[in-house]
Amino acid sequence: MFEEENDNKIYRLIISNGYDKNKEYMKFIEQMYSKNDFLWKESISGSYSTANKEFFEKIDVIILLAGLYNYNKETFNDLIKASENYNIPIVLVRPHGLEEIPENLEKEASTIVGWNANCIIDAIKNAEEIGRI
Repeated sequence: MFEEENDNKIYRLIISNGYDKNKEYMKFIEQMYSKNDFLWKESISGSYSTANKEFFEKIDVIILLAGLYNYNKETFNDLIKASENYNIPIVLVRPHGLEEIPENLEKEASTIVGWNANCIIDAIKNAEEIGRI
């Protein structure tokens, strides 16, 4: 029948990182690498509050790992502000093994997902297509 169109786009992502006692960042990266048909590149800045316009204009989606929020609020706030300033959609990933997420993060997210690799990839593609809600 119909073959799914091959997506050769390389998605440029910012993935929240920082103090991570539960190693959620590495778990997330492993999920991303498990899908070898999805092309992506992580963009990192030493300080998102001082990164320039050219840096953010290249970003397709910001990934916020909600499990890292309590120890990295400043970075999260900088990324939320960048999302607002440059109209970058946010995909919020629930804390690993938990359903609850901070309300203020939920309000900023374009979409919220769990830890299923297929759902994460779909959320990134859909968030990038529709932009910030």
